[in-house]
Amino acid sequence: HTTPEKFYVEACDDGADDVLAIDRVSTEVTLTVKKDVPPSAVTRPIFGILGTIRLVAGTYLIVITKKKKVGEIFSHAIWKATDFDILSYKKTMLHLTDIQLQDNKVFLSMLNHVLSVDGFYFSTTYDLTHTL
Repeated sequence: HTTPEKFYVEACDDGADDVLAIDRVSTEVTLTVKKDVPPSAVTRPIFGILGTIRLVAGTYLIVITKKKKVGEIFSHAIWKATDFDILSYKKTMLHLTDIQLQDNKVFLSMLNHVLSVDGFYFSTTYDLTHTL
């Protein structure tokens, strides 16, 4: 869920009431509950958070928007992240000079290129950093 003030990441598990709240101004991350998500929030599905990155324009949240099941390890599904969105914490770019805007555009392009390369895998039930 997205509002001008915060990102809210809600788990889709049955019975899960906790929501991760990320303040878009302070970048503070807190745990809240579903009832705290404003009804005006723009809602869309994501499959995970890849992380955050700081560029010229400020901090960005990178989320997984598409996934493909590629296999299983010990009955745990392994997913390949196939598409991402890069969401700006900032509401506007008016604070940037033309040069900064151009630099930020180049960095976003480079980041999109890296994200388009195969190799981002995850599991929601198994730690893929374990060796077999």
